[in-house]
Amino acid sequence: MGGAADDGGSVPGVRAFVAVTLPAIRRDAIAAIQRRLMGAPGVKWVEPENFHFTLRFLGQIRRAAVESLCGRLRAGLAGRPAFSLCLSGVGAFPSTQRPRTVWLGVSQGARHLEALAAVVEAAVVAEGFPPEERPFRAHLTLGRVKVSPPPADLARALAAEAAAQVGEMAVGEVVLVRSELHPSGPVYTPLAVFPLKERRA
Repeated sequence: MGGAADDGGSVPGVRAFVAVTLPAIRRDAIAAIQRRLMGAPGVKWVEPENFHFTLRFLGQIRRAAVESLCGRLRAGLAGRPAFSLCLSGVGAFPSTQRPRTVWLGVSQGARHLEALAAVVEAAVVAEGFPPEERPFRAHLTLGRVKVSPPPADLARALAAEAAAQVGEMAVGEVVLVRSELHPSGPVYTPLAVFPLKERRA
C-alpha cells in the first residue's frame, strides 16, 4: 500500500519532504542576498531558517508509512558519498522577466545533487508514491511571487544579483522533514536524518 495519505483526508498524516539543509553560516550569507531583493513588493520570502534544497516533496503521508519510508531511504542512501556544492547566481522560474519563483542556483556540484535526488525518487516510488513528473532542477527557493504582473523592480533586482556568490558548502546528510503550516508561515521539523559516507582526505 502506498505511503501517500488518502484523498478523503480521513487518514491522519504528516506533511513532509526530503531535503538537504544548510549550515547557519551559509543561511546567513544567502539571507544577505535575499535582503537586497526585498525592495520589490508582492513576494512571499522564505524565512532564512527554512532555507533548503528540496530533493522530493511528498505532501501528506500516512504516519504508519513514515517508518517504512525511512527504511527505504536509509537503504538507498547507504554508502552514497558526501560532496560539496558551490552556491551562486540568482534567477527565477520560469524566467527573470516573468518570475514566479525566485531562486539561488548551484554553480558546482549540481550533478551530485541530481544523483541524490534520483536515489530519493527511487525510494519514494518503491514506497508507493506516484513518480515525480517534473525533472529535478537544483535550486534553493528564496521567495514566491504573489502578484501578477510581477513588479518591474523585481526584474531589475534579479539582474543585479544574477552573479551573486555564496560559496561552498558540504553536503553530508539527507533529511526527512515535517512541514506544519501556520498563518505565520511553515514550521519545519526533522523527522529522520540519513548520513552520507564521509569523504576520505
